[in-house]
Formats: sequence, C-alpha cells, structure tokens
Amino acid sequence: MAQVQGQCHPAFSSLKAIFEQYLASGEELGADISVNIAGETVVELWGGYTDVSKSKPWTQDTLTPVWSVSKIITNLAALLLIDRGQLDPYAKVAQYWPEFAEGGKRDIEVRHLLSHTAGLPAWDPPLLREDFLNVPLATEKLIQQQPWWTPGTTSGYHLVSQGNLVGEVVRRVSGKSLAQFIRDELSSPLDADYHLGLPEVDWPRTADVVPPPPIPGLDQLPPDSIPVRAFRGTLPNATECMTPEFRRAELGASGGFGNARAINRIVSMVSMGGTVNGRRFLSPESIDLIFKEQVSGVDLVLGSFLRFGMGMALPAPENPGLDFIPQGRVCYWGGWGGSIAIMDVDRKVTITYTMNKMGNGTLGNGRTGEYVKAVYAALDAYQPSS
Repeated sequence: MAQVQGQCHPAFSSLKAIFEQYLASGEELGADISVNIAGETVVELWGGYTDVSKSKPWTQDTLTPVWSVSKIITNLAALLLIDRGQLDPYAKVAQYWPEFAEGGKRDIEVRHLLSHTAGLPAWDPPLLREDFLNVPLATEKLIQQQPWWTPGTTSGYHLVSQGNLVGEVVRRVSGKSLAQFIRDELSSPLDADYHLGLPEVDWPRTADVVPPPPIPGLDQLPPDSIPVRAFRGTLPNATECMTPEFRRAELGASGGFGNARAINRIVSMVSMGGTVNGRRFLSPESIDLIFKEQVSGVDLVLGSFLRFGMGMALPAPENPGLDFIPQGRVCYWGGWGGSIAIMDVDRKVTITYTMNKMGNGTLGNGRTGEYVKAVYAALDAYQPSS
C-alpha cells in the first residue's frame, strides 16, 4: 500500500489517521488534503494511487480533475475584476456582453451569474459532445437560450454553464480568455499548480478517475423536470475527463486540474481577508460580497437547501447533508465526486481535498465530511509556530 506522505502538525494526527484508514480500506484510491491556518500550512498529506491497478503512487505533484471546485477559482477571477472597479456585480450582463440580452435575458445581472440564479443551468436541447467541449461555440449557444425561470428569484445549480457565462464576462472585461486570466492573475502569482486547459506535458502526472455510481433518484423524475433537463444538458461521463479533448478544453465550471495544495494556495486569499504572502488580491469589501446572501432555499437542480452569496455557497443549517460545514463567515463549494474547498474567514482556516475515487455527490462524499470534522475538532489543540 502506498503510504501517506507529507507533513501534519501533531494537533491534526486524528485527521491523518482517518486518511490512512480510508486508503487502507480501499474507500479512497488516491487523494490529498491541505489545511492552512492564518497563512501557515499545518497539513499537507497525500497517498494512495493514481490508477486502478495501483501501479502508480500518488505523489506531491499529482494532478487530478477537481470538477466544480473550478467554479470557485473562476468566480474569484470575476471578483478580482469587481475589486478593481472594472466589473459591477449589480450591472446588467448585457452592459459587458450586449448579445446576451437576447432571449429575455436583458435584466440578468452579473451577481445572478455568480449565484446560480440566472435561469440558464444547462443547454436545451443538449449539445453534441464536440460542441460541449468547444467553449466559444457552447457560449454562443447560450445567447440564444431563454431563462428557465425568472432570474434572481431562486437558484438552480449551473453545473457547467456558469463557467461559460462568467468566463465570457471575464473575457469581455479583461480582454483575456478565462484560462489566461487565471494563469496571469491567480495561478502564476501564487505559484499554484492549477490548470484550466491542461498542457499535454502534464498529462503523465494526472490521475485517472474511478467513476461514481449513478445519481440516485434521477431516473424517477419526469423527463421534462428541471433536474433531468439540467443533467441531461451538461453531464458528461466522468471518464470523459481522461480524454485529450476534455483536458484541452477550458471549461471554467468543471474543467480545472490541480491538487489540494494548489487549490489551497489560491482560495486561501478568502480566508486570509484578501491578502496572501503580503500581496493584496481582494479588499475586505470584495470579500464581503461573497457573504452577501443572494438566494436561500431548495435549489431547483440539486433539490437540496442551499444558500449562495456571490461566487460561493454559504452555510445552510437547514441541509443535514452539509452538517460538516460550520457556521459563521464560511464559504465553500465542492466538486463532483467529493473534492471540496472551504474558506473560513472567522478562523482564517482553509481546507482543500481532492481525490480520484468519486462518490455521486456534488457537495462532498462521506469521506469529505469526516476529514472536515476532524480538522475542526483539532483546532483548539493547535498552537501556531512562533
């Protein structure tokens, strides 16, 4: 068995033990976990394998698809532009992207894109595979689409389309593609091994994935229901992420590749109040936008109770499936199969986890919750290094 490697502050030994148990039992194939507190990395662990045959150990530099954790970084790109005064979250999207006003979308605001309330959760009719992976073409097709509900009134998780929508606004405002903007403004300055559009040179160190079981209950819903239409209109087979076409595609909502360390380096700017390594990325006012609730209620696509601010989800005690998310100034989102990023501003804690054996959840799997609970249980025993 590939041993757990890396560093772990003694206060978090129980987290390491849980990680070791999941790897030993086979519930985890390969994974990594990173925890940062007030700028100090207190946990950076990795272990297991990158392939089902268990011939390739997971290393510190292994990359894996992070699926919808990509949305956090894509939305941070928009927040950077908001912080610089180049983008107004309360402005109409059509102010920056005039063609978007077609199809009854004239009144959709930028904040609606950031909170899954724009009413464009998927493509209807569904796209062909080659069109789905062609970001400019797929984005153009959204111009012609009408909202599925009154924008701004409720959330319906935009599984893949959020990346196209936010990404196009970023492109229109900055003059750069979303992938280039993220490289220039986030990944490179923070030395973060995160890629939207994975270079071929990095494919050999990228983990294979074990697909999740089918989403329970989806086949019992009416074919014209919003969840069925949304998943039918966007959901690729999980193994699609191992194809050259997917790896090259710059899918802002679901096509990111990285690891827990890389994600942590980027998203910790939220937990740290906007400043990382002495460089200010976001002002306190921009951080506050993340926590300005835009919607609260049962999500029309996922069918569970969620709260969204601008760009990220907020704690929802009404949802028992999210009982591992603490209350307070905490924001988060997860990736298909179990990966997650949690930013806790109150405690200056950032928790990130990526893996390659997927569960069928969008907001963590059973392992995710156990890891997060172990981190919070250990916080009182943690003493920062002098």
